[in-house]
Amino acid sequence: MKLGAFIPAPGHHIAAWRHPNAYPAGGLDINYYASLARTAERGKFDMIFLSDGLGIRTHYKDEDELSRWGRTVHFEPLTLLSALSMTTTHIGLTATCSTSYNEPFHIARKFASLDYLSRGRSGWNVVTSVTDAEAQNFNLEKQASHSERYRRAREFMEVVTGLWDSWEDDAFLYDKHSGLFFDPQKLHILKHKGEFFSVKGPLNVARPPQGYPVIVQAGSSEDGQDFAAQWSEVVFTAHKTLEQAQEFYRGLKNQLNRYGRDEEELIIMPGVFPIVGETRAEAEMKYNVLQELIDPVVGLGLLTTQLGNVIDISHLPIDGPLPELPLTEGSTSRQKLIYEHAKNQGLTIRELYRSIAGARGHRFILGTPYDIADQLEDWFIKEAADGFNILPANLPDGLTDFVDFVIPELQRRGLFRKEYEGSTLRDHLGLKRPSFNARLRHQVSNTGVVFCK
Repeated sequence: MKLGAFIPAPGHHIAAWRHPNAYPAGGLDINYYASLARTAERGKFDMIFLSDGLGIRTHYKDEDELSRWGRTVHFEPLTLLSALSMTTTHIGLTATCSTSYNEPFHIARKFASLDYLSRGRSGWNVVTSVTDAEAQNFNLEKQASHSERYRRAREFMEVVTGLWDSWEDDAFLYDKHSGLFFDPQKLHILKHKGEFFSVKGPLNVARPPQGYPVIVQAGSSEDGQDFAAQWSEVVFTAHKTLEQAQEFYRGLKNQLNRYGRDEEELIIMPGVFPIVGETRAEAEMKYNVLQELIDPVVGLGLLTTQLGNVIDISHLPIDGPLPELPLTEGSTSRQKLIYEHAKNQGLTIRELYRSIAGARGHRFILGTPYDIADQLEDWFIKEAADGFNILPANLPDGLTDFVDFVIPELQRRGLFRKEYEGSTLRDHLGLKRPSFNARLRHQVSNTGVVFCK
């Protein structure tokens, strides 16, 4: 079983920053994050995971609303992971970076550098970004269409992997006697020209220790799944039922052969929001403490955001049903998940925002360490997941509880490692190191023809 620790400060529940044990300023404290990273490494997690956005939504009906959110400011994730690479030794370091508001050369260079700093522990969560608030920080009024963002992302990947292959693995000779710093035959200049990018190359960082940093992705839409089948090595996804998770798992794995890939080349890790207690009653008490701290203004704002900011729902009866709304150009898979959850459970708007205040549409499990291990094992053995991205409700308590109580139970059952057996993120995940020019295998048309240079 693979495990990621998704650690936004101060936790995933929208009221986490108000918890008595919370450190609200932790998002800008390197010592706080270093402590979280070491706790996850003590638990032998495969990786820590940092999400990111490139804007703050400021278009609130209630001008006071923004001031009530608890995760408004935080470190830029690659900067933070570079620092954490010096305070950890084994755990993988994965960060979100957008293909919509970055350039391929910058991303290739930064992740190659992180891979060297961490000695082969970097991972890149590829996103296309989903909000107009982000677009408005990059000379635009609105984000590009869903299809355009994915076309750009595909070309972005071709350029980035091409830049990582600027140098063969043994290109650098450092031969003082001959005067050759590198073998000129092992330098490859990209000379890419496409719809979105014109990039000559080469990259001014050698080929990363892992070949490529591990490619992670979280899209579950039709475009997102096709992108994952072509490029991703780890997929984070959100499902509430075993049947939904199994359908997604088998459906995505079946798409891999379209791009000449085997099933073991893709690891699927649904998000899980656990509340752990020595007894179920204690777990329920922990959850209720957080639920009672939800600010209704923030709860409605969260729901509005999760539904794609389609309409202002603040004027609707809070104890009435959610009306059916159109999907937007944002995170369409998450919007659909929220709608289905409200409909299937018959939830009012208040009940709906309270139900997603922690898990955001991911699976919510509450109970003893044995209960939680049972549910994780059930999905794992029934081919609904290769592992899980753990979303602690509040930090540091939620992560510490999982490491101290759930991990030992998983280890006792033989489901999770007791020690790291390798040093790189690819070692932990059981992923092969891509050979030089491995990117060529991704250049597959809809007819299945592989194009080689």
